[in-house]
Amino acid sequence: MVLGDLALKLGMLLVFFGVMVYVGFYCRKHSTDVNGFVLGGRSVGPWLTAFAYGTSYFSAVIFVGYAGQFGWKFGIAATWVGIGNALIGSLMAWVILGRRTRIMTQHLSSATMPDFFEKRFDATSLKIAASIIIFIFMIPYTASLYNGLSRLFRMAFNIDYSVCVIVMAVLTAIYVIVGGYMATAVNDFIQGIIMLVGIVAVIGAVLGSKGGFMASLEGLSAAKDTSAGFANGTVPGIFNSFFGPDPLSLLGVVLLTSLGTWGLPQMVGKFYAIKSEGSIHKGTIISTLFAMVVAGGCYFLGGFGRLFAAELGAAEGGNPAGGFDNVIPTMLQTLSPFLIAIVIILVLSASMSTLSSLVLTSSSTVTLDLLKGRVIKDMDEKKQLLIMRVLIVVFIIISAALAIVQANSSVAFIAQAMGVSWGAMAGAFLAPFLYGLYWKRTTKTGCWAAMLFSSVFMIIDMLANLKVLNISLGFLQSPINAGAFCMIAGLIIVPLISLISKAPDKDTVDRIFSCYERKVIVTAKDSIETEAEG
Repeated sequence: MVLGDLALKLGMLLVFFGVMVYVGFYCRKHSTDVNGFVLGGRSVGPWLTAFAYGTSYFSAVIFVGYAGQFGWKFGIAATWVGIGNALIGSLMAWVILGRRTRIMTQHLSSATMPDFFEKRFDATSLKIAASIIIFIFMIPYTASLYNGLSRLFRMAFNIDYSVCVIVMAVLTAIYVIVGGYMATAVNDFIQGIIMLVGIVAVIGAVLGSKGGFMASLEGLSAAKDTSAGFANGTVPGIFNSFFGPDPLSLLGVVLLTSLGTWGLPQMVGKFYAIKSEGSIHKGTIISTLFAMVVAGGCYFLGGFGRLFAAELGAAEGGNPAGGFDNVIPTMLQTLSPFLIAIVIILVLSASMSTLSSLVLTSSSTVTLDLLKGRVIKDMDEKKQLLIMRVLIVVFIIISAALAIVQANSSVAFIAQAMGVSWGAMAGAFLAPFLYGLYWKRTTKTGCWAAMLFSSVFMIIDMLANLKVLNISLGFLQSPINAGAFCMIAGLIIVPLISLISKAPDKDTVDRIFSCYERKVIVTAKDSIETEAEG
């Protein structure tokens, strides 16, 4: 029976890996030039784009790390994080950024976020600064994606974590290098289907093991926390209440994990590649529903973690003995071999989709924005493609090596740096990008101020958490809260500094923003022609 269970799990994994590699080679015809390799020729439909957005958004860090940690801290109220991800991180992001991003980036012929900053603000320095920020903060973010896999693979296969990391890294590298953005998008769609089906099945099975939804809620009402530092941690029923024991911290988590996507290069880049405005409308709906099920489901499941306090070795009112990353794997231990295999593939899907998006973003940014025309003066398309593919290998090797080092030692730097990475990039880019799309008066000085403030503050926060700096930032000591603070600060800093700095050239800005006016005319004309043909 044990050998049969193992064969089932390995068989499903082999099928999954085979499909991923096949898609990579099938899509290689779309990656013969830079535009195709980086953006899929700007011809990706709504379903592929929406699923690519969603699967890049939700990785193993969310499913295993954040769902376990915040579900334990906030109880069933952690579901608000998933709802925020769906409404703010998906719906509002698509509505506010989708159309304008696609139109302006096409008008400016920009393929990356740093390239957008250079052409929008006529500032090469901004392009270089944005590229350096991405290069510095993307690698620890990428390395953290492997972290959620270790406990799950040990639970399911009892194999060394390093083997899992290497297999995942190699397979992701193959299909990204061969097929580029289109292979990533198609695989994201397949992986997204697995995530949707898997999370629904897992929630039903886990709650069923505790007597069902109502019995689980009743059991959660008895949970208390005397160690988390929450003022309301011992109030009866606090962990199955509407806002949980610490609404302010919960709000910080919602803001960082939801609003943060507006400034992350790998997320915004999905709008560059979508093929039409009609696709944006459809993609908005698909992406929002996907996030509601996957993110909402993950945090909802994590909210019942305290029902497994005994299995986690948590003393009454205390935290899990093995840390928060052990919460979700412990909840899944009693599932059937088939469901455990589904969970493994679900988490692999979440991790590989995000990993592929991050390394493609990193390699294209370094190649097109740092090396091209500066370090390497003469770089034709063939050489650009070669360098991007080499850099994908380099970034994956570095991230895998960091993940293995962190897993085999007591070093907590990678896990800590993931929150810092997200907060630094979101804080640095959200406000400059948003105002750059909508407000003509935005200046490069305002953008510089936001980027510097966020980067410096998040580095200080990280050093304070690692005890390198002997300072206390209070509420902002948490990278989650610090990241949310930087995003909000950027929304104030950019307009404030822009208003007191020299205004940009009016004719130049008017020419840039005229793309919206022309697009409205073209769209209306296309609509009339379509109706006439009908």
